[in-house]
Amino acid sequence: MKAKAAVFMGAHAPFEVREFNITETPAGYGRSSLIASGICGTDVHFHNGKLDVEPPTIIGHEFVGRLEDCDEDEAAAYGLKIGDNVIADIAVPCGECLLCKTGDDANCVNMAVTNGGSIETAPYLYGGYVEVNYTPLTNLIKIPEDLDPVMVATFACPGPTAVHSFRLAEQAGVKLSEKKVAVVQGLGPVGCFAVMYLKAIGIESVYAITAGSNDKREALARELGADDVFNLTKMGAESVTERLLCENGGLGVDLCFEASGAVSAVPQGMDILRNRGVYLIPGQYSNSGAVRIQPQTITFKALHIIGSSQYSMIDVRLYLEFLSERRDLHEKILRLGARYTIDEINLAFEDALSGNNIKTMLVSEKQNGDY
Repeated sequence: MKAKAAVFMGAHAPFEVREFNITETPAGYGRSSLIASGICGTDVHFHNGKLDVEPPTIIGHEFVGRLEDCDEDEAAAYGLKIGDNVIADIAVPCGECLLCKTGDDANCVNMAVTNGGSIETAPYLYGGYVEVNYTPLTNLIKIPEDLDPVMVATFACPGPTAVHSFRLAEQAGVKLSEKKVAVVQGLGPVGCFAVMYLKAIGIESVYAITAGSNDKREALARELGADDVFNLTKMGAESVTERLLCENGGLGVDLCFEASGAVSAVPQGMDILRNRGVYLIPGQYSNSGAVRIQPQTITFKALHIIGSSQYSMIDVRLYLEFLSERRDLHEKILRLGARYTIDEINLAFEDALSGNNIKTMLVSEKQNGDY
């Protein structure tokens, strides 16, 4: 038996679709068949050369699949069984560094990954752009049976990324549910999930900032919970800032969540915050250049700025809990994913880079609901 995979051949190079033998499942691993696997902004950075990874390899880390083969006794120790739908989490913290020992394994300084195996050595298929995936059982998380796995896959990485940022805020004493006005910068997958989450937890006014000309994306943001969307291209940055500084009686907004990846977003995010405002920054995930800020703004406004990069297994489980509790959002989430087969990998990346898709996913079958 064989399985297809899309092989990353280097920055700006087309992917190659290759077939690999389906081999014996190693001890401690689970073999899962593809349901849906997202294309992440990190993968786009690999493709455009902003982040480095050595080709040829199989990238992707948002794999959702059905567990098909494993040692059943080993799996049972992790609450898993053959037939379960699972999320494959690639992060492997060391457990020994200062961060791990103080309960912050998402920021492990010796982080390893499960998708770093060579395509020259069995079982070959570790990444996300595959029809069959091999992941350690320790890194498989069961999806509740009553959740549609394609719906779960839509935000399988963006959801936990945002959840981790919100969790860091809570740990720092920020009571999110008490905030009245929140702004999300950027309407990619992380930004869209953040809009939905912030509105769902009861924040009175949730606004989004975007750029370009994509009326469909702006309409979707409103459908997910945004009370208004401000377009930098149409309005200009100064007008957007002036509008948001009207909140809270002219003080500015309570919370800003940076998900655009645009360096120019950071000084604007600081400007629109009120005194003692909170700025969460999970979106600056590559070196996109430098930007000038006014450090005295941090001082005189007494801003609370929290960076957030990775996420942990805890955040994946919290993401699944959120979905279980908010069934009213499921249909909306399902409509956000544009679906492609492994054979269509280069078209999928072309469309992802165009910005027309909210979320781009590789699936086993293009037909809706047919996995």
